[in-house]
This record gives sequence, structure tokens and C-alpha cells, in this order.
Amino acid sequence: MTGSVGIAVAQFAPTADAEANRASIQALAERAASRGASVVLFPEYSSYFTDPFDATLAANAEDLDGPFVQALTATAGRLGVHVVAGLTERADDGRVRNTVVAVDGSGLVARYRKQHLYDAFGQRESDWIEAGALDEPQTFEAGGLRFGLMTCYDLRFPEVARTLADAGADVALVPAEWVRGPLKEHHWTTLLTARAIENTMYVAAADHPPTLGVGHSAVIDPLGVTIAGIGTATDVAIGWADPDTIRNVRRVNPALALRRYRVVPR
Repeated sequence: MTGSVGIAVAQFAPTADAEANRASIQALAERAASRGASVVLFPEYSSYFTDPFDATLAANAEDLDGPFVQALTATAGRLGVHVVAGLTERADDGRVRNTVVAVDGSGLVARYRKQHLYDAFGQRESDWIEAGALDEPQTFEAGGLRFGLMTCYDLRFPEVARTLADAGADVALVPAEWVRGPLKEHHWTTLLTARAIENTMYVAAADHPPTLGVGHSAVIDPLGVTIAGIGTATDVAIGWADPDTIRNVRRVNPALALRRYRVVPR
């Protein structure tokens, strides 16, 4: 589509085999690029994942210039795309950082460390993960659009997506491991749609498939319409983000311009 940017959500189940995870990412990125995607989004914890968490999480954590980011960069360069994925990043206190990295063929272009940890629904992510600092919104540009980064549980805090909108983001990218449970699929689809509607932006989210995640990775347009999605399979789906669509929606529904509040850190 002329003037549009292809955004692929790539749904797969990362494991405790880092090499296998990198191979899955490469194969899915190739599939996405062959269908015209310019940005390929992978789930949270794409570099390494084990359930339940244990000491191997820290043992397999990497730096921002480690093998995982190097592999993503090589894939992005070979395919001519941006790749965005969740990294288990090394920290200093025995825990790890839940980090999203965005790369192109030149290397790292943005990184976001998860700010809201999943201490809910019987889980305690903060026992294992160091919360990210309240840094400036993390964004990068591709195809004439600005992409902003957030992660999974951040969806339940509308301020996070709003700060991305305030930073000029046209698209919010959401890697996730949205844990299954009662009504969790409903929460997932509702919150993704709400973040798109209230910020008049595109939202793209990539989850783990069942049995641990809910799947249903999707690309949602600024009117809250799902324009691409996956059910529960390992696969990619591509939605096309159009700058004219964003402009037209914001002209008809100038909610961002009309609001009377701003977001400030606590």
C-alpha cells in the first residue's frame, strides 16, 4: 500500500532454549518481510523464558550488546526491516530487567525497560525483575511513522500510552506475555482497543500463544478496529499503518487536542 507501513505481529512461545528462540525469530521475521512488513514485533521475554521463573532467568540474561541483540540486528539488516522484541537484560542486584529492544541493520535504535511490573493476579514479577526508571518515552522512526515502546502490564495504565502519544508516537508497540486466566482474553482485547481509541493511534501487540499466553496478537487502527490478528497459532499477521488515516481520525476526533489534563510521574 503506497504511503503505508507494514507492521507485523509475530506470535510464538519463547522457551529456555535461547538458540531456538533466535531461530524462531529469524524464521518469523523472514515470513513477515516476505509479506511486505517493515516493522516486525515479537513478544515479551523473547530471548529467554521459563515458567515458573527461577535462577536460570538471571543466569541467561544478556547485555544490550549481547548475542540476542546482535542476532536481531543481523536479521534486521539482512531483511531490511526493524525488529522489536523482549529481552531478558542483565541487572546488578540479582534480578533482571524486562527490556524491549528495537533494532535496524545498524543496531539498537530504542530500548524500553518495563515500568509496571506484574504483581497482580497471584503473580510477583518484582521478585525477579527490576522496574524500569520513569525515563522519557522511547520511540524510533520507520517509514515516516514514529513508533513508541511499552510492555504487557503497562496496558492497564493508560498514562503509559498517553505519554507515547504526547511524544509524537503514531504507533504503540506492545510485546507481551499476557498470562491466561478468567476474563484475561477479554481484558487483553479491550485494553488494546481502548489504548488505540483514546490516543487515536495504531496499537500493535504480540503475545505468547496458549497455554501460557492468550495469543490473539493484533494490529488495531486509531478507530479501534482490528485490521490484522492471529488466534492461538504460531504465526505472523500484518496490518498497514497509514499516516493519512491518523490525520483523518484526529481531525474528526481531536481528543488529544481537547483534553484538559497532562500526565506527570508519581
